[in-house]
Amino acid sequence: MTLHFAPFVPWFVLLALAVLALILATAGFARGVRGTAIRLIASVAVLAALANPLLMQEDREALSTVVPVIVDRSQSQETPERVAQTDAALEGLKDRLSRFARIEPRIVEVRDPATSDAPSTRLFEALASAISDVPPARIGAAVFITDGQVHDIPAAAEALGFNAPVHGLFTGKADEFDRRIEVLRAPRFGIVDEDQELTLRVFDDGRRTDTPATVTVRMNGEEIATLNATPGVETTFGFKVPRGGNNVLEFAVAATPGEVTEVNNKAIHLIEGIRENLRVLLVSGEPHAGERAWRNLLKSDAAVDLVHFTILRPPEKQDGTPINELSLIAFPTRELFVEKINDFDLIIFDRYQHRGVLPILYYDYIAEYVKKGGALLIAAGPEHAGEDSIAITPLASVLPAAPTGNMHEAAFYPRLSDQGKRHPVTRGLDGSAIEPPQWGRWFRSVDVDPPRGETVMTAADGRPLLVLDRAEEGRVAMLLSDQGWLWARGFEGGGPHVSLYRRIAHWLMKEPELEEEALKARASGRTLEVTRQTIAGDPGAATIRTPSGKTETLALTEIAPGLYRGEKRMDETGLFTIANGEFSTLVHVGAVDAPEFKAMVSTLDTLKPIATETKGHLARLDDGKGSLRLPDILPVRGDVRIADDRRLLVRLTDETVLKGVNTLPLFAGFAGLAVLLLAMSATWWREGR
Repeated sequence: MTLHFAPFVPWFVLLALAVLALILATAGFARGVRGTAIRLIASVAVLAALANPLLMQEDREALSTVVPVIVDRSQSQETPERVAQTDAALEGLKDRLSRFARIEPRIVEVRDPATSDAPSTRLFEALASAISDVPPARIGAAVFITDGQVHDIPAAAEALGFNAPVHGLFTGKADEFDRRIEVLRAPRFGIVDEDQELTLRVFDDGRRTDTPATVTVRMNGEEIATLNATPGVETTFGFKVPRGGNNVLEFAVAATPGEVTEVNNKAIHLIEGIRENLRVLLVSGEPHAGERAWRNLLKSDAAVDLVHFTILRPPEKQDGTPINELSLIAFPTRELFVEKINDFDLIIFDRYQHRGVLPILYYDYIAEYVKKGGALLIAAGPEHAGEDSIAITPLASVLPAAPTGNMHEAAFYPRLSDQGKRHPVTRGLDGSAIEPPQWGRWFRSVDVDPPRGETVMTAADGRPLLVLDRAEEGRVAMLLSDQGWLWARGFEGGGPHVSLYRRIAHWLMKEPELEEEALKARASGRTLEVTRQTIAGDPGAATIRTPSGKTETLALTEIAPGLYRGEKRMDETGLFTIANGEFSTLVHVGAVDAPEFKAMVSTLDTLKPIATETKGHLARLDDGKGSLRLPDILPVRGDVRIADDRRLLVRLTDETVLKGVNTLPLFAGFAGLAVLLLAMSATWWREGR
């Protein structure tokens, strides 16, 4: 309660009246005038009334003590055991805090940021945000429910901005163990079929062991090696990039009984395969208009080393001209088809016929070359239907179509078959979307028996025109007409010969983008995009296995004939397994080296420095017997000076809020009137004597 004044007149007027009253009283006392004391008392009473004294009393309410409870819901907390412990601890803590009327809990659940590609557990950022509107004096304590894998712990307590204990309640068990694998150093690009090397390491968190771990290595889904890696020791692995384009290396370390999770038992590395100047052998059986189209296409590609031979003088052409007078070079058959055949990525026979240039045994060598992974393209003309056709040589074992011996001589529009509309080699060729196709006609094709493989283009009456087939590990394509040059010359508007020829060549050389059956996945930020290429029907939905072990389905929508795609924004980051039918692939969403996956064992060590400095308490929720152990809560007044090793101390605040002010005027009402009347009556009484 305090005394305040609210004068009815300005203070200088009161001061002047007080001085005047004092002068008169002094003069009265000096002359001995009777009643001077009573007159002075009356003057003081009047002046006091004019000063209007007030008694004021503040009405204050005690503020609550804020206790933020930060709940870790990051991916390392998503194992079933930890989820159950976290939920039980949160409910128990809410119940205990509710018993104290002056304690206000603030529950904040922290999940991995949806916008971050490199997730980390940032609990102290969440704490700062939760108490940003609260004065530091009102913070009684901060409680963290976590596994201890926190990545933004301040270096000192001053950075917290308040003076109160920091407590930690830890999920998991004290003796947890986890095995994980990381790729430490690896090339991002590699030349196809050349030696590459990377370095990986197996980590054993929680306990150390020198027993070698078994690591299975897969390249593009196929197992290529098994390694023995000592935990904690760098292990090098040599490999070759098998193909151009994107290649996925997967390393899977064998699971260990009792480890926290198998989520981080896999690691992947993406390496882009670069072909070092593809070597192509083009053999033209005779000069003709179409050979220039093939030659110009291959010569225009800077990534192709072309070796081109045209047979100008077959052995049966004997006119008596001495060999040393000919301006021709001999066809180096042995060098090309025996000694260096495996150096070529693609062999093209352009209107070639068996006329004794190649010994019959060499066709066997070519067939073996194909079966062991080589590529062969037959661009056939009338010679393929004749007596000297290469289809009657040992090469027939890898050819998908056998000629009937007839040529079909009539104008026709090359058309895409139903399979061709879905096959990446021919899908979407310019001019193919309308009927008749918007390109020029051809005028002859080789008639063949029903072929193996896929017929992707047809001639007149649905006859096979372009056939693609696999022969063991290699590939074969047959273009059953020599009229493609008409498109190159612009006849009747020409046609997409460059796109067609290039796609055929790259499919033969196993370009991943042209695979007719493929499942691909890529990530852009948190968005996962799955693409399925198929020449069959609807492949159905894809199955996604998340890093936490959950299984989700993703519907695939046809965006082009034979091409299906679906995308989904993922809540988790890490290594995802995508499956559809017999195909599966891996993709990493988010940064590969995200802190959230580097360690997943429960530990008190991370929060121990900050808890010690603030006199906080750290406790495991697991009591070792399968039950939950939750510490008691002890409210205290004043600063916390010592830590309690059994209870969570909460510093109660002394802060209050002003609800209102009660005022009592001393000279108002009957009390003031009585004082004034008494003073005036005393003066009158004295004067009356």
